Amino acid sequence: MEQKVYQEYVEILREELIPAMGCTEPIAVAYCAALAKQALGCFPEKVTVKASPNIIKNVKSVVVPNTGGQRGIAAAAAAGIVTGNADAKLQVLANITPEQIKEISHCLTQAEFLVEKSEKDYVFHIEACLSAEGHTAKAEIAGHHTNVIHLEKDGEPLLHKDYIEQACTHATDRSLLTVAQIVEFANAVTITDIQETLQRQIDFNTAIAEEGLNNDYGANIGSILLKSYGRSIHNRAKAYAAAASDARMNGCELPVIINSGSGNQGLTASLPVIAYAEDLHVSQETLYRALAVSNLVTIHLKTGIGPLSAYCGATSAGCGAAAGISYLFGGDVSEITHTVVNAVAIGSGMICDGAKASCAAKIASAVEAGLLGMQMQKSGSQFHSGDGIVVKGVENTIRNVNILASVGMKETDQTIIQLMTETPKNC
Repeated sequence: MEQKVYQEYVEILREELIPAMGCTEPIAVAYCAALAKQALGCFPEKVTVKASPNIIKNVKSVVVPNTGGQRGIAAAAAAGIVTGNADAKLQVLANITPEQIKEISHCLTQAEFLVEKSEKDYVFHIEACLSAEGHTAKAEIAGHHTNVIHLEKDGEPLLHKDYIEQACTHATDRSLLTVAQIVEFANAVTITDIQETLQRQIDFNTAIAEEGLNNDYGANIGSILLKSYGRSIHNRAKAYAAAASDARMNGCELPVIINSGSGNQGLTASLPVIAYAEDLHVSQETLYRALAVSNLVTIHLKTGIGPLSAYCGATSAGCGAAAGISYLFGGDVSEITHTVVNAVAIGSGMICDGAKASCAAKIASAVEAGLLGMQMQKSGSQFHSGDGIVVKGVENTIRNVNILASVGMKETDQTIIQLMTETPKNC
């Protein structure tokens, strides 16, 4: 394949498949607060966090790791302030000591915390303002989890870059992604170019899946799947991905390798493929190539949707996983394309109502949709143009999904946020 496209695909994987501990939205809040604390240089007396509605939605119900089970934006900000380790970015909370966990609770009681809705009309926006001893500091993130657009102390900018909503904030060119070229890349890639990136995904995500299965986290969806439906590879593929989310959504301190800014999407895109590779006894090289397919298809599906929306991101990752599993079975471009279209037709429409324990069940549903899409293709069955949002050509169908999620579901997203943040009148 063209060398420019080849190298861009390698860089997309490196850019996207990075480690993070805990749900990425509260971690982004912690990172933003840590940046502001670093600029302020002392413990704050007052903390104001402004966040876009989608950030509020995704932080409200999930446990912030290394905080003793606390939830919410204030807890995430306090954790970031206590660690002050902004250089770690999405691993900002990775090395908290027991003493610091106690200090987080102390921070929440000693400093004044205010959480407000951002006045900026960005889908992804966090602003942390800290003040103490007559000094102030402010950090601002927009677009995605580590995209710092402003940092200041006492009104003097330390960093600033212009940000335009909907403009690409990634260093790599995602417009080059197509399903056909993704499969071509997987077939042609020199393994050493992707091995380190993908082996880290295998190691990290497998470890947290085992943690989720062996211990009591959230609703224990992974364990329930195995107990209820047995250990067939079809069920294990769902159970391992769900168990990893069980742990991650409920305070597990193990890091994961994310995809498209999301740990749950990284788990969903990888663990079913890893499970099937083990069951099929394929070579490690074949697993790497299949993971390249699953991750890049997930990124391709998610790029036009954006980092946060009312469309559950696990749906895209379930399609990606099915594409990777189809590759493990020897699927060619045509077979993988039909698998993706089938899976999109089955799974599209599942809503995102924030990060919380039920994400594990949604992951299981997304993997099930992907696997059914693959089995349809293997049986010679497929959805055709005119079947709902499916149109002729996989790229055109993906474009329809992007429009559905980013435009059509805007009002749905606002309603979800309203339902989650307003107290019912009879309470």
